[in-house]
Amino acid sequence: MENILEVNDLHVSFDTYGGEVKAVRGVSFELRKGETLAIVGESGSGKSVTTKALMGLIPQPPGRIKQGEVLLEGKDLTKMNERQLQKIRGRDLSMIFQDPMTSLNPTMKVGNQIMEGLIKHQKMSRSQAKKRAVELLEMVGIPNPKARINQYPHQFSGGMRQRVVIAIALACNPKVLIADEPTTALDVTIQAQILELMKDLQHKTETSIIFITHDLGVVANVADRVAVMYAGKIVELGTVDDIFYNPQHPYTWGLLGSMPTLDDEESELFAIPGTPPDLLNPPKGDAFAARNEYAMKIDEEEQPPFFQVSDTHYAATWLLHENAPKVEPPESVQKRMQGFANTGASEKGDNA
Repeated sequence: MENILEVNDLHVSFDTYGGEVKAVRGVSFELRKGETLAIVGESGSGKSVTTKALMGLIPQPPGRIKQGEVLLEGKDLTKMNERQLQKIRGRDLSMIFQDPMTSLNPTMKVGNQIMEGLIKHQKMSRSQAKKRAVELLEMVGIPNPKARINQYPHQFSGGMRQRVVIAIALACNPKVLIADEPTTALDVTIQAQILELMKDLQHKTETSIIFITHDLGVVANVADRVAVMYAGKIVELGTVDDIFYNPQHPYTWGLLGSMPTLDDEESELFAIPGTPPDLLNPPKGDAFAARNEYAMKIDEEEQPPFFQVSDTHYAATWLLHENAPKVEPPESVQKRMQGFANTGASEKGDNA
């Protein structure tokens, strides 16, 4: 499958009074046409900074892209100036932010906010843009769109506002859609509706999606592939099946083990000990070593390379070295892996 986006050795830093914060440290991945790549990790792992760098939204100063490439259909976005990026944002590359209330202009009718991109990028007349805006509101499931196009954001519920934001993001049929935790502020029922809507719209528009989240339960429902981030680096990359049925990195084990389940009420939730490292002074070796009960001496001295687990699965942990001791995931993680396997099998049976 052809790649629509390639990120190569991306480094992003922020200059602070305390020194240089190395927020993203050598991130590389590719996004294929029509696929959904989920980027997961706890707060501060570098997920949002990575995607804002793709959009050219890193505030300069204090932020800066130190090195790396972001290739959208072969064109390096890091080499473009603001004027060139403005032509691409909304048209080829679009973003859904966490909080729809802060994403929308409270003083503008939602119809005008949708029409803005259509007039600028698609060169539509106001009447054409208005007709298309009504179609988009209808497409994202907002009832009575002809009337609601003339309303303001405060007249919509949280879930409906997020639907408006999605309509704006999809208005110009972007090739890549970045969704930065788009369901965080919503209750679980509305969250499920928004995720189902995004899957349906992707099927219709064939847009490639980068989905940022800390919720692995969401990932299982929306993603084709998963990149696990920790301390500004991708530490594991694979298909959804690779990550949920055969995780290899101890940090991924921790994330999976901390997921609550309804099946096993007696088991305790696993908590990853410690806190992420200070990226003013990143560790010399593996950034996860201080929190990793399976860490070896080499973890404190050298950063692990990516080891290939399969054609689709890679993990940066010294536990995959041929001379490393064989370690099994904790029992809590194995139970969840078995639960995923059982759920997947039952769903396949239902779909047969």
